[in-house]
Amino acid sequence: MAKIHSTAVISSTAEIASDCEIGPYSIVEPDVKIGSGCRIGAHVVLRTGTELAEKVVVHSGAVLGGEPQDLSFDPTIPSRVSIGAGVQIREAVTVNRSSREGEATTVGSGSFLMACSHVGHDCVLGEKVVLANAVLLAGHVHVGSHSFLGGGAGIHQFCRIGESVMLGGNASITFDLPPFTMVADRNRLAGLNLIGLRRRGFSREVIAELKNCFSAVYHGGKKPREAAAAALEEGLATSEPGRAFLAFFAGGSRGFARPERSRE
Repeated sequence: MAKIHSTAVISSTAEIASDCEIGPYSIVEPDVKIGSGCRIGAHVVLRTGTELAEKVVVHSGAVLGGEPQDLSFDPTIPSRVSIGAGVQIREAVTVNRSSREGEATTVGSGSFLMACSHVGHDCVLGEKVVLANAVLLAGHVHVGSHSFLGGGAGIHQFCRIGESVMLGGNASITFDLPPFTMVADRNRLAGLNLIGLRRRGFSREVIAELKNCFSAVYHGGKKPREAAAAALEEGLATSEPGRAFLAFFAGGSRGFARPERSRE
């Protein structure tokens, strides 16, 4: 039977696995789903439509499933927040539900949201994403798996952050960040995230290919979107990471971060 503190307020329609723990003064609203092995700390609020997979840990003061911070949002629209397995959510984190009917703001399995970070409505985080303290994601931001966002970084709405990006603390991001790169300050692209790639076990051959792809996109004299399309067509990339790097430039609407020397 679930271990629920006597001061917690739990809706009768919430679905709670039998081995969960819910701490003092926490609130679980109707139609919340809490998976096996979850631990909910004190003063946590799980709003309607929040779904936690197994072994999620939520620390004190977090609010999951709150309404989008959008003055035009109709609060009667039903939407969700989906938290993947093994996610750790630290103190005072906020994750807003989707602004679209039937859809979800999503945090992938194994991710770590440090204290006071914010995930806006309709964001999608991949697996094993780390948001350091006070990272702020505006609405509709996508963050690729294995990315690390440094403390205090702010991300503009509709930006895309690719897989395995290392983002410096206090960065201000208004452009898309290509996969496997390091970025700091205001959209300043520093190069490939070589340490992160090696830690993930990428082979020397794949890293060398990514270096070639990076050079083709940023140092070939063309605009990044055009250069990436040409490199794909020419078959410059044969590995999955290489193709993913080049394919990233075909999407998005906000432009791309660039190295200082290639900025116009």
